[in-house]
Amino acid sequence: MGESGRTLLNSFIDSFISIFEDTDNLVKMSEKYYYFDTSIWIDIYDKRGYNGEIAMKLMQRIIVENFSVIYSDMNIIEFKDVGFSDYEINQMLSTAKPDNIKLVHPTKEQIIEAKRLARQRDVPKGDALHAVLARDHGAQIVATDLKDFNKLKDITTMKKPEELI
Repeated sequence: MGESGRTLLNSFIDSFISIFEDTDNLVKMSEKYYYFDTSIWIDIYDKRGYNGEIAMKLMQRIIVENFSVIYSDMNIIEFKDVGFSDYEINQMLSTAKPDNIKLVHPTKEQIIEAKRLARQRDVPKGDALHAVLARDHGAQIVATDLKDFNKLKDITTMKKPEELI
């Protein structure tokens, strides 16, 4: 390669690198998303012993590191199924800062897939939907009891809160 070719190549490389150095023009490549199982939210809200402490530490880490927690309509349904009022649900979700929480809505296709997975793998429909939503939003499931989620480990990754702090 001649001198002019090297100069052109170096100029291209410098331009390419400058694009990645300008973080205002990039989507946050290090941004992490966590999809909390309903029990994690309840652990935090009810301050349920060790589980509540660990879940709250994870929430604090998510806020400090500017990560995001995803929740869905399925979480809301599950909160209501165990007797939480709208006020209590809002209080529960407010443990995350507004910039660190995102509501996602399942599509018809996601619901159909979750029903099929639940039937095929003998897991609750809600857990199957949580896994599908987490996968489709690039999130990792966070749950205390991974028994049913382990049957869905090919759908998305999952960890206990203590594995993430």
